[in-house]
Amino acid sequence: MENDKNNENDKNKQLTLTSNKIGNYEGVFDYEFWKDKPGSGKMTISENGAFKCSWNEINNILFRTGKKFKKPYKNWKEYGKITLSYNCLSYEPNGNSYLAVYGWLTDPLVEYYIVDTWGSWRPSGKNVPKGSVTIDGETYEIYVTTRKQQPSILGTQTFKQYWSIHKNKRKINNLNKVSVSVHFKAWEKYGLKIGNLYETSLVVEGYKSNGQANIGSVSVTIK
Repeated sequence: MENDKNNENDKNKQLTLTSNKIGNYEGVFDYEFWKDKPGSGKMTISENGAFKCSWNEINNILFRTGKKFKKPYKNWKEYGKITLSYNCLSYEPNGNSYLAVYGWLTDPLVEYYIVDTWGSWRPSGKNVPKGSVTIDGETYEIYVTTRKQQPSILGTQTFKQYWSIHKNKRKINNLNKVSVSVHFKAWEKYGLKIGNLYETSLVVEGYKSNGQANIGSVSVTIK
């Protein structure tokens, strides 16, 4: 009977989203579901940053859990060493999709990705990398792209995107560590300006595709 009660409590802690929402799960981690039209998606969130997601005939959709920093936002160096760890149980995109550490910076406004694996198309297309770096035993190429008059955390804006993209596709293990601060340091080495930190999350993104994923845990640690 005790096991039945525990199972029921676990079910009650799940949160299911089918439309855009930003929130916090029991004071432990932040989450966001964002999509544009057309298409549909579903995100079920549970403890330890875990989430299951699926999307169908979508134009663009993002599912993520992690940490949104509080105002006043600070430069990443003021927070200390930032690491995101995640357990990916399954990732099954059918078309274009990313599995990445994701977030935003302000002053200047930047959307950033540390892409571990992807679906049918490797970002960032035909752009030429600024260089490469090996972090956590994994080799990534560094790119910069520009989005013109697109949705952002500050409304419709023109902004840069910074990318660390795994050279081949990372082999996803039970526990995957991404040393986010080390990526920031590498970007600065290549002349990329990093302002204040708004967010560090794990994202599953779909673009003009279908798919599903099961993320067993996500944690952001700062030391």
